[in-house]
Amino acid sequence: MFDRILIANRGEIACRIIDTARRLGVESVAVYSDADARARHVEMADLAVHIGGAAPAESYLRFEAIIKAARDSGAQAIHPGYGFLSENPDFVDAVEEAGLRFIGPSAAAIRAMGLKDAAKKLMEEAGVPVVPGYHGANQDDEHLAGAADAIGYPVLIKAVAGGGGKGMRKVLRAGDFTDALEAARSEARKAFGNADVLIEKFVEKPRHIEVQIFGDGSRAVHLFERDCSLQRRHQKVIEEAPAPGMTEEVRAAMGAAAVRAAEAIGYAGAGTVEFIVDASDGLRTDRFWFMEMNTRLQVEHPVTEAITGIDLVEWQLRVAAGEPLPAAQGDLAIHGHAFEARLYAEDVAAGFLPATGRLEHLRFPEGARADTGVRMGDAISHWYDPMIAKIVTHGPTRAIALSRLRQALAGTEVAGTVTNLAFLHALASHDGFAAGDVDTGLIERDLAALTAAPAPGGAELALAALAVAGLHEGGRDTLSGFALWAPLRPTVAFEVAQGRVTARISALDARRFSVEVAGQAHECHLLEDGWRVDGAKMGARFSVRPDGVTLFGAVTHHFAPVDPLADAVADAGGEDIVAAPMPGLVKSVHVAPGAQVEKGQRLAVLEAMKMEHALLAWRDGVVAEVMAHEGAQVEHGAALIRLEALE
Repeated sequence: MFDRILIANRGEIACRIIDTARRLGVESVAVYSDADARARHVEMADLAVHIGGAAPAESYLRFEAIIKAARDSGAQAIHPGYGFLSENPDFVDAVEEAGLRFIGPSAAAIRAMGLKDAAKKLMEEAGVPVVPGYHGANQDDEHLAGAADAIGYPVLIKAVAGGGGKGMRKVLRAGDFTDALEAARSEARKAFGNADVLIEKFVEKPRHIEVQIFGDGSRAVHLFERDCSLQRRHQKVIEEAPAPGMTEEVRAAMGAAAVRAAEAIGYAGAGTVEFIVDASDGLRTDRFWFMEMNTRLQVEHPVTEAITGIDLVEWQLRVAAGEPLPAAQGDLAIHGHAFEARLYAEDVAAGFLPATGRLEHLRFPEGARADTGVRMGDAISHWYDPMIAKIVTHGPTRAIALSRLRQALAGTEVAGTVTNLAFLHALASHDGFAAGDVDTGLIERDLAALTAAPAPGGAELALAALAVAGLHEGGRDTLSGFALWAPLRPTVAFEVAQGRVTARISALDARRFSVEVAGQAHECHLLEDGWRVDGAKMGARFSVRPDGVTLFGAVTHHFAPVDPLADAVADAGGEDIVAAPMPGLVKSVHVAPGAQVEKGQRLAVLEAMKMEHALLAWRDGVVAEVMAHEGAQVEHGAALIRLEALE
């Protein structure tokens, strides 16, 4: 076993690796950028080395800086985590040339699976079923369009070097192909340095089922499957293991195909073979096809660990250190069911745009695994992925594990940035999902219901009023004063998503209050185990800050206090301004002053959190002013373009 390893990554995966290394008695070296100088993974590691600026290209993607940090610190091996350099074969070569061990597959294996077109050809030769499509070298626009016509719409355009939904576009009809191809190539070129694409048939009712494999370079085993069908724009949201509705026959066929794929390239370490499955007639042995192989540890690996009892990072370290596979296929078994929900700082109401902010309050519930790279007080930066945590639950049955997931999400507390927490809870409570009737289109079909912001009820508004007034911990002194004709009944005002609320509070004693809000009076009583409103136990928890109140429960609600003396201030931007929906880089501007544009026309492209976001005209108009240029770094809300109505 190694004495010391360097982790060429950041955030929750770096913390996750450090946990296992510490348990095995292996020292860990962290690397960090300017933006991560006080990050959690830096604090946890035995040693930390600064490697550059905040931008990934200036730090976490710098081969020479990471390898130098490893050699200078006395590390014997480098663990890449996932993302960044984890699937870069040139980095693997550089690590090994420096006399260090790479904790992962060989460069040859990564190259074999790095280009989707070549990988599919290799899989066909290995007897692994692949999706019908075009994987050739001819990248001429007309040739690709002809291939799409031959395959039949709908089709998927996918970057050959892609992953994580980047460089991928679904095309429903031939007329949309050219624009989709241009967008996919642009995103692929930026994300992977390779604009080549392949074309695949789009499966109408698809499920995304992947198999966890592990090899030692000569033989491989599979650790069963995960269902990752709950996706939003090709990004996974909630994963589970095993897959609902899976039969032993299909599991055996899919697992065997995954092992053939791994052994065909002499795979060593943890990897995932992803299959697209046609679920229109249940799960069948002739209805799954190879999509791609991820030559690294996956974000969702904790659900596999939960059902197998195996620490995959431990296996990675042991195999990389020269040990054989720790178990044979017959030694592996499934125990219960597990779910993972990805908690992100993102604005669901604004179309799931990544968000920033400082975590003024952060608490995870007991009884659930929470893999995180942040702490209370940390900032969510626009430089990196906005994941806050992965919430993982396990149970003897799927129903129990899912019930525990709902409880865990209800018990998770985040304040200081908008999150997708309410969306995750709505998804975990979805009837179809609870029944195991899942496919990759579930979220889009029910998006309106899943993203609807639930309005706080009268009881929640009453507690919010007490918190805004500073009475969330009780105490009559706050309401002491003199009134000539009647008891003092102060009024507080605050904003919620649905508008402004005014409430009037009367103190009955130090721990009992009457709160009149929305035309109804509520009696609020603070007991040893928390608040009761109108006799019902609330289980509410508070985060009270100068800028507002957050009330945690099954749904998290935010309330902003209103200064009763403040006059309303008109919106400085007005409806004519196209503003940046998040901090980011202006990648391109497509219009000039005086240009006449139509509703839906692309005006500019903003790059943030490793994704490109097109800013479109919301109506016909004339560009009056362009206030941002290509290459500019802008903050959230910055005015970019002024659009005037047509004469």
